[in-house]
Amino acid sequence: MSILSKLNTLLTPVLPVETGVFSGVPPDEYLVLTPMTEEFALFGDNSPLIEISEVRISLFSKGNYLQRKRHITALLLGAEFTITDRRYVGYEADTGYHHYAIDVATSMMLDPSLPDGEFN
Repeated sequence: MSILSKLNTLLTPVLPVETGVFSGVPPDEYLVLTPMTEEFALFGDNSPLIEISEVRISLFSKGNYLQRKRHITALLLGAEFTITDRRYVGYEADTGYHHYAIDVATSMMLDPSLPDGEFN
């Protein structure tokens, strides 16, 4: 299962989630997932053995985002995501949203002998 699929499954019950850009009229709070990197982190016999995928979760909130940030952080850690960065991006005066970013990563062992490379 891809990192985007896992994040959608985990976060959709909490807030509306979109990938890339929020389509339609956004609610007062929502999440946008932005894929950042996919890299091979370890090699053996000239084949990749581990793939690391990283996604930025952007929380947009017209109210106090702090409690929602803590809740999302707890969910991510409980689901064994690695949080690589958390930061307040800023207040967007033109939209009225606070923007807070949480970067997460997962790693997957690969099996070079399988057609899709994923380890079973």
